[in-house]
Amino acid sequence: MELRAGQIAVVTGAASGIGLALARRFAAEGLAVVLADVEEGALEKAAAGLRADGATVHARVVDVGVREQVFALAEDAYDRFGAVHVLCNNAGVGSGAEGRMWEHEPNDWRWAFEVNVWGVFHGIQAFVPRMLAGGEEGHVVNTSSGDGGIAPLPTASVYAVTKAAVVTMTESLYAHLKAEHARVGASVLFPGPHMLRTGLWESHRNRPERYAKSRPRRAPYRSLGQWETAMREAGQEVAFTPVEEVAEHVLDGLRADRFWMLPDSEHSDRQIRARSRSMLERANPSYLESFILD
Repeated sequence: MELRAGQIAVVTGAASGIGLALARRFAAEGLAVVLADVEEGALEKAAAGLRADGATVHARVVDVGVREQVFALAEDAYDRFGAVHVLCNNAGVGSGAEGRMWEHEPNDWRWAFEVNVWGVFHGIQAFVPRMLAGGEEGHVVNTSSGDGGIAPLPTASVYAVTKAAVVTMTESLYAHLKAEHARVGASVLFPGPHMLRTGLWESHRNRPERYAKSRPRRAPYRSLGQWETAMREAGQEVAFTPVEEVAEHVLDGLRADRFWMLPDSEHSDRQIRARSRSMLERANPSYLESFILD
């Protein structure tokens, strides 16, 4: 799609990380941005920073797992701006699950699914009918992860399962939009190709009481910085992809109407080939057997 000044972009999970980078990049193109996030203080800071740079910004505290709040976000955006041209369903959390899959707490699954899967679905239902009715060119970008959408990550199975669901949901959305000959497109984003400095590691800070863990974690929550230090002390180098690079990749994908927003990466390509080969050959997934499960 063509991005033009005066268009409207809605971004969830917009107070930090990829979401904030997307909002900044859209604002640089002259789009008005609607920021949604569950963390009020961080959201206000992000909005203030964008306004200081001259952007047209509206911010709203939203828990994307709560359907009514997402529909209220859509109502608010359309009341203020009259249209939405880009929707980025980007909000996501890590579940904090420990141990083997059969040891995970049900609330780890419930919380991750509410945000990572239901949050995307709520965004689609709240915004897409309005975008279609407006008759203008538009696009929906749903954030997945290589951990689930390219090759499942056994060490983060809850998160991986939710992100795999986002891929299939976006494929279905794409097919339905094409069947309607809609002027609205759909894409799935795989951030990367390396680690990203985002707040995903500290997702527990926003965990709702209704999904509280029933027992204390065996290992304390670690920040990304602590994990990075531990990896380097073990002699393993860690590469990071700047979130600004991810945002640039999204804009390039929007302009090219690209469904798979997947950065070039030989590592990702190897994973894709290994998984596809296993399926085509009806062979056991040996590519999963090399993971060390703590």
